[in-house]
This record gives sequence, structure tokens and C-alpha cells, in this order.
Amino acid sequence: MVHAKQALEIGMLYFERGDFHLALPKLKEAASKYFAHREFGEYLKCHNLILRMYAEREDFDEINATKEVLQDLVLKEGFELNAKTYYTLALCAAYKLQYDTSLEYLQKSLSIALATDNKVDMCYAICGLAICYNILGRHTDALREIYNLQVFFQVLELSDLKMSSQLINGKILRDLKKPEEALVIFWSCYDILKETKSLRYYIYVLYELGQTYLELGDKNLAKTYFQLVLKSIDPVNMKYIHRKLTEVMSQIGHSENHSYDIIFDGENNTIIENKIGKVDFKNQFILLDLLKLFLVNPGKIYSKEALVEEIWRQPYDPSVHDNKIYVTIKRLRKMIEPDFDKPKYIFRSKNGYFLNKTAKILMDQ
Repeated sequence: MVHAKQALEIGMLYFERGDFHLALPKLKEAASKYFAHREFGEYLKCHNLILRMYAEREDFDEINATKEVLQDLVLKEGFELNAKTYYTLALCAAYKLQYDTSLEYLQKSLSIALATDNKVDMCYAICGLAICYNILGRHTDALREIYNLQVFFQVLELSDLKMSSQLINGKILRDLKKPEEALVIFWSCYDILKETKSLRYYIYVLYELGQTYLELGDKNLAKTYFQLVLKSIDPVNMKYIHRKLTEVMSQIGHSENHSYDIIFDGENNTIIENKIGKVDFKNQFILLDLLKLFLVNPGKIYSKEALVEEIWRQPYDPSVHDNKIYVTIKRLRKMIEPDFDKPKYIFRSKNGYFLNKTAKILMDQ
């Protein structure tokens, strides 16, 4: 079954990158091989991913066809659908706005997970319930399920679900008219992205940031994040999010008269600061890497240890690095701060350095 495993792993990699047109044939190949060897657990794993992609593509005919195949196999082969498959079917139903059906599938998923004492499957079912409750406006119920997940996360490493639960939590806070708190949650998702390394989640985090800045009344910054998402996705493979983006962009308009504090040009290693103008980093790669680190995580405090690890890739030694950090930060400030004596971008706290999270940044890479 080496070939089936390889096809599944390649398909999963394409799935996380959002290359669904490449993932689908690999996963179908793997599913066929697993079915031939009667390995129904792995067979269902392939189809769970296939269904997720059909949902993102809003290909509801294919979802229905796949469901019929699975139902036929249940009748003919006598095996049962597992908790994860019911969870996936629930997500597909939610994409079709069939929320009552989605809840039924999720309750079935949780029931099977409890009966088999499969804690991972329990977490997926609980996360699905939180998603569905939030869509239905049952915020108290959704928050309860998120709290239940946090208990599991203390003993289980499920970075995928951690990201999902954080996104749901942020959406709830935004719905409850707490956009500032939601913003903190969505920025914290970037830390989880370091574990998941998933383009799919990167896209959804950017989208939620855009929605939150829009809620805060900053249309220009919202457009920045929406446009980054539009540049990152294939409208065919990720039809659902592309449609949502198109709708919101048509509502707020496409004016190009943006007002940013800093525009980062990754291709040419330059920035345009609102007052200073163009700043060319040329071959000053340490300064450029340091600035990029701050720009992609506004408000995040980096300790001296973290800066040394991220920028110099060395173990922290106070006798070697303290002065080096001080000098490097000073040089960077001289390049990008309009008033060196009154910095507006890079600040120092008792725990380290951070970029002003209110700064309006455009990352054009």
C-alpha cells in the first residue's frame, strides 16, 4: 500500500496549499487503491478531503454524487461511516446553508466519537458544533463548545482545530460588537500558522482581519487584506471565499486612493513611508528581515531571545547580542521613522520590541 499512502500524502499537501485541481486526482487514486485492499478507514479519509474541496468549490452536484457512493457502499459492504465523515458531511451541509441537517450530522459524529472513545474525533465534532452554532447566532452555545475544546487542547496537539476554534472565537467577538478583542484573536492566529503552514488558513485569517478592520471603520486597511486574499487564491478552486470577497468588495468599492503609513515592496526590497518616501534597503538584509518580521505581526512583542532566533538564527547570548539588537533597531528606526526622537512605528516594552499595531501597512510581495 506504499503507492496509496504516497498518493494520499501528496494529495494532502496539495490540499493544504489550496491546489485542489492537483489534490483531487491524487486523493481519488489513493481512495481507489485503499478500497481495493478493503482499507475503509483510509478510504474514508480520502473522501473526507475530497468532500471538503468540493464544498470550497461549491460543487454541490459532486458532493451529492460522493454521498450517494458512500451510502451505496454502506449498504453493500456493511461498514459504517465514521465520526470524521459525518463531521465532513456537516460542513458540506453548512456550505449549502442546510444548518439543521448540519447539526444532525454533527450530533451523529459526536455520538460515534463518544461511543468509540475517540477524543480526536470528539474535538472535530465539537468544533463543527461551534461553527454551526455561531452561524445560527447561538453565541453562548458556540462559546461553550470552544471552551470544551480548550480542555482537550491541554492534552492533544491539534493545530488545525486550534486555528479553527480561534477563528470562530474571533467571529463571535466581532458579532458581539467587540472588534478590538476579535482583532487580538485573529492576529494570534499567525502564531498557530507557524505550526500549520497552511495556505488555506492563511487566506481565511487575512479575510477575517479584513472583515474586522471593516467593522472598525477602516475601509482602506480592510481592502488591503481583501486584495491580498484575492491575489492568493484561485477563484475556481476556492470559489466560496472568492464569492464572499467579491460581494464585500463590491459593497465597499474599489477605490485605489489608499492611505498607508508604510507600503512594503518585497520584489524590490524597498518601502514607501508616508512622509519619508521611498526607502531602499539594498543589501541590508538583516534590517530588511527585521522590518518584515515586525510588519507581518503588528503589535506582537518580540523578546531579545526571539529576535536573535528569528533574525540571526543563533542561540541568544546577552554579551554578544544585546548591543547588536540595540544597534540594529536604532539603524532601522533611522531608516523608517520620520522623527527618530519620536518613533511612531517601532516601540520598546519591558519584554521586547514591537510594531505599532495601529500603523497602516500594505505588504506587496
